[in-house]
Amino acid sequence: MTGQIKVNTENLLPIIKKFLYSDHEIFLRELVSNGVDATKKLKAFATMSDFSAEIGELGNLTIEVKIDKPAKTISIIDRGIGMTQEEVEKYITQIAFSGAEEFVEKYKDKVEPTAMIGHFGLGFYSSFMVAHKVEIQTLSFKKDAKPVRWESDGSTTYTIEEGSRNERGTEIILHIDEEHTEYLEDFKIEELLKKYCKFLPVEIKFGTNTNKVKEEGSEKETEVVSDNIINNPLPAWVKKPIDLKDEDYKAFYKELYPYSFEDPLFNIHLNVDYPFNLTGILYFPKINNRFEPPKEKIQLYCNQVFVTDNVENIVPDFLTLLRGVIDSPDIPLNVSRSYLQADNNVKKISGHITKKVADKLEELYKKDKSDFSTKWEDIKLFVQYGMISDEKFYEKAEKFALFTNVDGKHEAIKDYVEQIKPLQTDKDGNVVILYATNKDEQYAYISSAKDRGYDVLLMNTPLDAHYINHLESKLEKVKFTRVDSDTVEKLIKKEGELPSKLTEDDKKVLQPIFEGFVDKMQYSVAFEDLSETDLPVTITRPEFMRRMKDMSAMGGGSMGFYGNMPEMMNLVVNANHPLVDKVLKDTNTDSQKLVVKQAIDLALLSQGLLKGEALSTFIKRSVELI
Repeated sequence: MTGQIKVNTENLLPIIKKFLYSDHEIFLRELVSNGVDATKKLKAFATMSDFSAEIGELGNLTIEVKIDKPAKTISIIDRGIGMTQEEVEKYITQIAFSGAEEFVEKYKDKVEPTAMIGHFGLGFYSSFMVAHKVEIQTLSFKKDAKPVRWESDGSTTYTIEEGSRNERGTEIILHIDEEHTEYLEDFKIEELLKKYCKFLPVEIKFGTNTNKVKEEGSEKETEVVSDNIINNPLPAWVKKPIDLKDEDYKAFYKELYPYSFEDPLFNIHLNVDYPFNLTGILYFPKINNRFEPPKEKIQLYCNQVFVTDNVENIVPDFLTLLRGVIDSPDIPLNVSRSYLQADNNVKKISGHITKKVADKLEELYKKDKSDFSTKWEDIKLFVQYGMISDEKFYEKAEKFALFTNVDGKHEAIKDYVEQIKPLQTDKDGNVVILYATNKDEQYAYISSAKDRGYDVLLMNTPLDAHYINHLESKLEKVKFTRVDSDTVEKLIKKEGELPSKLTEDDKKVLQPIFEGFVDKMQYSVAFEDLSETDLPVTITRPEFMRRMKDMSAMGGGSMGFYGNMPEMMNLVVNANHPLVDKVLKDTNTDSQKLVVKQAIDLALLSQGLLKGEALSTFIKRSVELI
């Protein structure tokens, strides 16, 4: 047995009004977009011999939005193709019948499919979210057409009769309900128009501007009234890159983000028509070492209609650190154009944008390595994020991603590895990359490493712990070690070890003396056979645990438990230092403890770990010793 699902139309429209649209404010975007479609259809017809004579002069095609506060109405007026009574009944009274789609299908050989904004035929009904009654006055461009008036209170009934409009086009009149009177305020409507309609391809008028102009050859001023056009119908992204100069791109950036005080570093102009349609301009702002959601975001448009600035589902996460515009009719939207649905087109578009960004960066690097290096500190966080999160981006980025050493010198990753390989290869054949996270705090360790001819990178972005782990998984026979993770002799383990001046029994005697001055829950005392010229006592931070804690602080998934663990450090005693030998041979317990305490405090001080009362006591003791 088969049956047919029945739909109760009495209940359908209230559901559409309540649930179909996520934001009430988009009613204005939908209605203005319909006016744009009507205008673009008229322009298309004007190019066809069958209709050009019938249309005649196009005249002023500006779309106007008007508020009548006493009458509590908002009107959206266009001079597009208008509608006959038959068309009103077809397009307005049949929910989800898209006039734009029918038009494109009918004239697909004569008009660009992407030229029309509308897709679903539901935009008009968004008006009932804010209006208790909607009226349409329309007159078709067709010869001998009669004006039509349509009216509905949002129920399933409507009235249709001969109208009073005497010029081609359509006027939608919204009778605003008591719950939405904020939309009768000029500032509110202008705000919405500038948000959603700022780059629509037809001029949008809202009110007028009055300016005082001096008459030629006179000091007398005359008031000149002009239309207040709120949009730029020809934004930079719809133009050809060859027609734009660097100052044009910067000017458009200011148009997008008027409150941004810094110019972008560079931009990418997107222009694809196969296998999907995509245009736009992406800008690289100065990111520095901040890792926070950007205030100015990439804006998504569909045929120049603003959709959202929440593009996480359109571009990879790391690209959301950029700014600019993406415009594509091939990104599937739901009926309100407010939410995005993932599909193959989105994946292709996302992949293409990633490739274009990587190609642009590689081009800039190859063109002028020196200039690219000056911009590196401003974009490295973005590049690191991309390399960690996107495999295809990593494959491209390893050609232009730079390392920066503590002296500010930049070098590409693979070139850097080759440069340090002769001196910084350990006994197991691993190239050891030394790095610091703070030049001042780790100065002593950096100096010791440099004294041995080692190079030290500065890796101080919030992502570096994750970045280092990722690079170790990618680079063959390469490992990273922070300069304070071990004594300088053992940072890069070589063949052969220094002989020890202490016997195992000597170490057992000294062990409790040194342990008596540290918290054994936080410090592990160890004796190592170092050079006599090295410090008698050194504090080191084991690489693994410290890196796991750093990654946990940035959000390390399963490594989160490391963040709750106390920081463990090593107190390394130089078994070959004369001072240690002196402590061993000193029979005066007080003198012995004084020397050990002073040596330990010096080690703590070098790491910024000596604070408060302990620091004050150390200073007083040092003065007494002097």
